[in-house]
Amino acid sequence: MNLDVHLSPADLAAALRADVAAGMSASPRWLPPKWFYDERGGQLFDDITRLPEYYPARAETEILTGRAAEVAAVTGATHLVELGSGTSTKTRILLDALPVRRFTPFDVDEAMLSAAGPALEAAYPGIEVQGVVGDFQHHLGVLPGGDGDRLVAFLGSTIGNLEPPERAKLLADLASSLHRDEWLLLGTDLVKDEATLVAAYDDAQGVTADFNRNVLRVVNRQLQADFDVDAFGHRAVWVPEDEWIEMRLVAGGAQQVRIAALDLNLSFAPGEEVRTEISSKFRREGVEAELAAVDMELLRWWTDAEGRFALSLSRRA
Repeated sequence: MNLDVHLSPADLAAALRADVAAGMSASPRWLPPKWFYDERGGQLFDDITRLPEYYPARAETEILTGRAAEVAAVTGATHLVELGSGTSTKTRILLDALPVRRFTPFDVDEAMLSAAGPALEAAYPGIEVQGVVGDFQHHLGVLPGGDGDRLVAFLGSTIGNLEPPERAKLLADLASSLHRDEWLLLGTDLVKDEATLVAAYDDAQGVTADFNRNVLRVVNRQLQADFDVDAFGHRAVWVPEDEWIEMRLVAGGAQQVRIAALDLNLSFAPGEEVRTEISSKFRREGVEAELAAVDMELLRWWTDAEGRFALSLSRRA
């Protein structure tokens, strides 16, 4: 497997420093969800996808399994690009269906891409695998080009973790990176009842709570901080005016924290919250409007049998 690296460990370290400095100095405080994902965080999220409360992974897999042949028939794409590819587990459903000659997994984690690539090459010996290490908010312009034959898959409703202005910029950058008549397959979690949504982010076993706290472990290790990780609780909140879920860490008591790498001293009051993630939920008309704003034409809209999750297929106009 060829691997193009556009994001070095030094770049990641600088980004973490900048994010923590900004988020911990804000009021209310926040941390971006991308810092959940060290080795432990990745395993915890994998565990989350198998929890009974966490429907998105199962619902999206159901749609992919039922519609991959239609994706192939409509697009005829021979070059598949996956943003935030991880281990590319669900993507194999597309690789099995599409007439793919090239696959470009794109992720911030060089180690994960290095491990996943050879396994994909072994499973699909006729496909050229070219990994790209980068951040989809900054490096879409380095995606390998095509001759109008690319399908970009952005699955898991990861796009919902971005604030609306960030989401609009990402879609604009993505659309501008596509040639006319190239395709986007986008996963979006849908608006539904509050109880189902909150349960998906606050499971009975506490796996999501441990995942949420993992961002503090990352900060402790990478920035020489001394957060008492176990002294923070986990809270998932539905925000109806924004139609998103927020994950928050809640200080169980007063706590003084030193982040040595930033020369930053923090005081947390009992009950003080740190927002660690938003997860926007979508409606078809909203998705269609956001795509149209960047000259992407929505041509197919598929949901799982219970209408919980959607995959949309759009074409660059």
